[in-house]
Amino acid sequence: MARRLVAVAAAIVLFLEAAGLVLVNVVLGTAVDRQSMSIAGMDPDLMSGATYGLGAFMGAFLAASAVVLLLVAARDRGPGRAARFLLVACALTHGVLGALVVGMVGWGAFAAMMVILALVVLTLMAYAKEEGDNAAAEEVPPPAAV
Repeated sequence: MARRLVAVAAAIVLFLEAAGLVLVNVVLGTAVDRQSMSIAGMDPDLMSGATYGLGAFMGAFLAASAVVLLLVAARDRGPGRAARFLLVACALTHGVLGALVVGMVGWGAFAAMMVILALVVLTLMAYAKEEGDNAAAEEVPPPAAV
């Protein structure tokens, strides 16, 4: 029961983060576009398009991770190989972002990133394969001596 609750909480937090991240990138992209901002002579349209694209990609990535967590909670089974890879990538992303935001934004943002990281990792650990699950696969008889 507790592992379902952790998975649902992680999914909710990831959905909120995805929406917030998309909103921030839309605002930044719009500001760059309307102000015709340029860094080192880069095309402002390219910069605003890249900001929109990054927002869409990260929003989709976090939303997909949240959907996987909801499916894990609904089925009360561990994620498959591809879903586990997605969740590990999500955890790694939050670890790296946590290390970056501590210097740029502050300790509050770092704490938020670490809470999200902890929820995703706790879900992965709670649904890890147990020793009993692999017992049948490991009981393969050794090959016959020649």
